[in-house]
Parts: sequence; structure tokens; C-alpha cells
Amino acid sequence: MPIFDYECRGCGNQFEMLVLKATVAACPSCQSQDLKQLISAFAVSSEELSRARVKAARSKYINSNDVKDKRIEEARDIAEHDRDH
Repeated sequence: MPIFDYECRGCGNQFEMLVLKATVAACPSCQSQDLKQLISAFAVSSEELSRARVKAARSKYINSNDVKDKRIEEARDIAEHDRDH
């Protein structure tokens, strides 16, 4: 799972992003997809560092509003189904 460094052309924010197969890269500050991929200043990676980055990316994904909203909706559907049956 590659981690890339980006700079947003819209707001100038520089950030790292874990890029998965279906990832659409966007600036976390302004959501712009107009990004410039940067050359990483430190290309050497240890297993521990890789695990930490994956953990941080998963945490960010799990805590995103989209995932929370889907889980709330799923819980409502289950509760409604249980009431009906």
C-alpha cells in the first residue's frame, strides 16, 4: 500500500495519503482533487513505520463521517427489522 506526498494546488496544503485501489486523492483541507504529487524526502521505510501509517489511515477512515453515517443507518435498519419481526 503506497503512501504518497501531495501538495494541493488550490490551498497549498502538503500532506501524505495512503493510496488504495479505489482511493480518490483529495486535499484533506479543501477537498480539491487538483494535486501535485511530490517526491518523498525520506523514501526509506521500516516495517514499524509502515504499520503506524496503515493504522493512522485506518483510524482516519473509520472516523470519517461517511463511515459513521453508514454505520448509523445500518443500525437503524437492523433495529427497524427487529421491531417488525
